[in-house]
Amino acid sequence: MRAERKQSEEKIFLEIGIKRHTMGDFEWALVNSLNSFFEKDGIAAIAYRLKQSRFSAQFMDILVDSKIPEYYLAIECKSLDARKTKSLYFKQHFSLAAGAHQMARETEFITRSGRQGILAVELRYGAGKARSAYLVPWGQIFQRYNAGETGLSLRDIEINPPLERKGGAYRISRLDIVRISGYFDLAGVGDGQEEDPASEEYEGKS
Repeated sequence: MRAERKQSEEKIFLEIGIKRHTMGDFEWALVNSLNSFFEKDGIAAIAYRLKQSRFSAQFMDILVDSKIPEYYLAIECKSLDARKTKSLYFKQHFSLAAGAHQMARETEFITRSGRQGILAVELRYGAGKARSAYLVPWGQIFQRYNAGETGLSLRDIEINPPLERKGGAYRISRLDIVRISGYFDLAGVGDGQEEDPASEEYEGKS
């Protein structure tokens, strides 16, 4: 019975395009880590990567569906070369589409959908050096954006505990997710979204 259940779960993962093998892409690596955690702990949740089109507005990189509120997630992923930048910049690292900044669009999606928003940031240090990844509460970065600041420094990102990494793969625990709950409440941010401060001087995505 247990073997049949495992085969059924494997079939579901393959049907939605979740690869079990290691991939260099940070988004796929995070999807694999989330689903490994859900399967290991017997949590009724599933993570999947959204297919992006270069001609349409982006709405998050990863979604997690679950009846458990703390695992009903929307995740935006950024992978940065920590040797070449000191911050995650709103102009350089986020897009502008349909007249709206990516931060404003995705914050609206998070608040309307009722999902918990997370910014996942991977910091790369060059060949032969270990990468690190952090889960940042969405409200933390939205507050900076809404205040008209240029971005979020790597130091501010690193305030959040790094994800465990073993064998070249990230490992996610329940604590990594639940510690974000209740941080930086997004309720009532609609007025700030309408102003879209960063879009007025937007110079294009790198």
